[in-house]
Amino acid sequence: MANTKYSNLRIIRICLVILTLIACFTVLILARDFMYPVLLAILFAYLIYPLVRILENWIRNRVVATLLSILVSIVVIAAFNFILYEQLAIFFQDLPQLRDNARENMQGLQQWLTSNTPFNFDANNTLMDGILQNIGKEEGMLRNVFNATSGTLVGLGLQPVYVYFLLYYRNHFREFLLKVVPEEKHDTLETILNDIAQVTKNYVSGVFIVVLILCFLNSIGLFILGIEYALLFGILSAVMNFIPYFGTLIGAAFPLLYTLASDEPRDAIKVLILFAIIQFTENNILTPNITGGRVAINPLMTIFTIIIGSLAWGIPGMFLFVPFVGMFKVVCDHVEPLKPIAFLISPRRSSKDRLPAKVKKWFKG
Repeated sequence: MANTKYSNLRIIRICLVILTLIACFTVLILARDFMYPVLLAILFAYLIYPLVRILENWIRNRVVATLLSILVSIVVIAAFNFILYEQLAIFFQDLPQLRDNARENMQGLQQWLTSNTPFNFDANNTLMDGILQNIGKEEGMLRNVFNATSGTLVGLGLQPVYVYFLLYYRNHFREFLLKVVPEEKHDTLETILNDIAQVTKNYVSGVFIVVLILCFLNSIGLFILGIEYALLFGILSAVMNFIPYFGTLIGAAFPLLYTLASDEPRDAIKVLILFAIIQFTENNILTPNITGGRVAINPLMTIFTIIIGSLAWGIPGMFLFVPFVGMFKVVCDHVEPLKPIAFLISPRRSSKDRLPAKVKKWFKG
């Protein structure tokens, strides 16, 4: 009888856990338009916090220092988006010619395959030809995607407000948590808050450093290969690296598809080689030693997090969920019942997997 009762309680607990997970995922989906701007503002607040501290030491006024830091951030992001938009505007002007080149290249490929293989390819009635005929619609889609991305970063009217109040009331939030948590656990709470601040600040700044480095690497590499719009594709490819693991692959698709549709489709092989080298550099040198160790999430859990984020919030979720899972992992490290979850999330890397200290120091500057 006792075993049956224990078994029933265990089943009830499992059901409650499953229902809680379903409820949390449902809330994430329903509250998407409210939550992801707030979470994005939290990451931006961590990013510009060092600048706020520097200005506070100079100006001795938190309000002025915070406002100046936000203004500098807005100017930098606006300038970046202006450069990218100008490059896209030039690219869209040449899109009709690119469509015609792509059709000619596809027909030539089909004719070659028909002549050199036992298969017969219809050069006038293909799926690819239908896609190319609708390239104008794709242009509109690309514009909408860019506008939506820009809106996510700087066009959300409440973003500066969120960032300002998060920075201004940062000590207020800490005092609130200290009042909520029992006094005997204040030391643990202080440790958790400090670790979260350190991990998140370093991760966000590390991602921006990686993206900045890749902007130069991609653009210079494409320029050396003689690829037109090297700056545009270099920036777009680098920005995709805000999405861990998949970013480089997604970013490489832009110049690869362009070269396949250009006058020199053979350049696609050069682009593949270039981005294979960049992928190796980013995955094995830049990300592990600039951001990976600071978030301390193993690759499998990172991929699961990206997939769940994309299901819940789309593209914003793909790069927002990872740092917040890192924060959750910090909490799990210091709460005894949650330590098994922290173990599951944590990477297991030996010292042999890491670069020498001198090399890491060089990349970290």
